[in-house]
Amino acid sequence: MSGVTAKRLTAKGEATRRRIVEAAARLMYEHGVTEATLEAVRAAAGVSGSQIYHYFADKQALLLAVIDHQTEAVLDLQAPHLGRLDTISELRAWRDMLVENQKRLQCRGGCPIGSIGGQVAETNLEARLAVASGYLRWEEAIRAGLSTMHRRGDLAGNPGDLALALLTALQGGLLMVQIQRDVRPLEVALDTVLDRIGSLSSGPAAREERSAGGPVAEGGQ
Repeated sequence: MSGVTAKRLTAKGEATRRRIVEAAARLMYEHGVTEATLEAVRAAAGVSGSQIYHYFADKQALLLAVIDHQTEAVLDLQAPHLGRLDTISELRAWRDMLVENQKRLQCRGGCPIGSIGGQVAETNLEARLAVASGYLRWEEAIRAGLSTMHRRGDLAGNPGDLALALLTALQGGLLMVQIQRDVRPLEVALDTVLDRIGSLSSGPAAREERSAGGPVAEGGQ
């Protein structure tokens, strides 16, 4: 925990720190990392400057806390799905949730992790590695379900490669959604990879889709 690693925070201290991180995350998400100055964060969180420095040595420490916060938020949103991506049906349900979430957000904001990553990748090694770590956690959650399918004999191909392809399609789709203000790029990107996974799958749901001429039928030909 940045700035206060040597001692355990009280409940009040935890709440104050969380309020600072949430305010910083909101500012960085809406206005960018550079514009989210410590003074702006102080005002948004309703705390004093000394309180910020009590919990964070500098803006870099706060930025790293924000990256961790955004990673947790992204994974928590998908948690009901990420723990069971071991059938083509569950993968498509996860896809539907991601698309519906973008509709709810009116195609604004993009990916909270990616929006920071794009800003720091060329200028801040420590922050770039923190974002990469967040992506790795996301990828591992996807890979876990695909690996289960593979172990059952329901999926041919490399689960790691397919998980990486899915996450990459998701990230590219989210950026295009943000730019075009239209969910179709995300739908097409995810459906293309899921059709490929479906074509490699021999599970009951995949066989049912193929027999019905559903989404995986074309990829399986």
